[in-house]
Amino acid sequence: MVEQQRSKQGNIASLIGILTNVLLAGAKIAVGLLFGMLSVLADGLNNLTDCGSNVISMVSFKLSSKPADKEHPYGHERIEYICSLAVAVMILLVAFEILKESISKITNPTQTPFSIWIIIVLSLSILAKLGLYVYYNVLSRKINSSMLKATAIDSLSDCLSTFLTLVAFIISILTGFNIDGYAGLLVSLFIGFSAINILREIFSMLIGKAPDSELLSMIKDKVSSYPGVLGVHDLAVYSYGPNKYYASIHVEVDANTDVLVSHELVDLIEKEFLEQTGIILTGHLDPVVIDDDRVNCLRKQMEQFICELHNEFSMHDFRMVFGENRTNVLFDLAIPYDCKFSKEEITEILEHKLNEIDDKYCLVLTVERTF
Repeated sequence: MVEQQRSKQGNIASLIGILTNVLLAGAKIAVGLLFGMLSVLADGLNNLTDCGSNVISMVSFKLSSKPADKEHPYGHERIEYICSLAVAVMILLVAFEILKESISKITNPTQTPFSIWIIIVLSLSILAKLGLYVYYNVLSRKINSSMLKATAIDSLSDCLSTFLTLVAFIISILTGFNIDGYAGLLVSLFIGFSAINILREIFSMLIGKAPDSELLSMIKDKVSSYPGVLGVHDLAVYSYGPNKYYASIHVEVDANTDVLVSHELVDLIEKEFLEQTGIILTGHLDPVVIDDDRVNCLRKQMEQFICELHNEFSMHDFRMVFGENRTNVLFDLAIPYDCKFSKEEITEILEHKLNEIDDKYCLVLTVERTF
């Protein structure tokens, strides 16, 4: 039901875009051809490609809302990214064609004719594109759509380029110097820049962009809020399209609690996560010893030292194996990707700290990256 509603809202937005862009493209192309204004004609052609983008958007919402099947068990939501990629390539091609025509216009300038219709058409276009930008931007956030986000950015770029065209036309009339070709050149650069930004964003998503920090915090806080959960770690989130998330997390529980009780707790967390958030969560049961004073004391000492070493480091799976001549101290250390310390440097620092506490302690450390 949620996907159907999302698809319906996306299709309505696409239809509004098609109608608006058809009207703008027709008016600008007619005015551009009638008065020989390249920048206005180029702006109209750009609106015409926007119609194609809106059609692709409709197809995208239709295909991405298809349910999972045997060949695609994780659904079809990533189709939206592919369609967004096609839109960006179309925009980039238009920018290149406008660039070529603008260079030709600069080398062979013509007199700029005055017409109130040029001002009217361009002014209405600015208002229409600004309205589309606000509409698409709000809706893209509401339904988490990369397709509408790309369309919103394109609408804002169109608004700016049309405004530039209008300013250039007014300057040409007032000064008598034809800067139509230069305006077309700047329009092409605006359009090309927006296309490159869209491409960068989509490529990042296809490669595997890190999830938002707000999403990670929400998952950690929600799992941690359940009675019986002592802590969480090793959270991993995988996106298979807008609003399609799979996640795995280690759930720390008291080692003395009956394993069936703890397992029931994790099952409840997974069930309610799917019902309340739509996230398919897999919890890994991680028993923690909390009634050994020696383990607890050293754990607190190491947690404090690690926090002082780097406030984004986090320790988990802490345990101790006692022997006659030495005691193995084992734990995992999660560090951010931008950490400047190497694994060897971190190990050496922590080994030195442990030996200061007791020279019989032997560190067994696992260093991992975190989101």
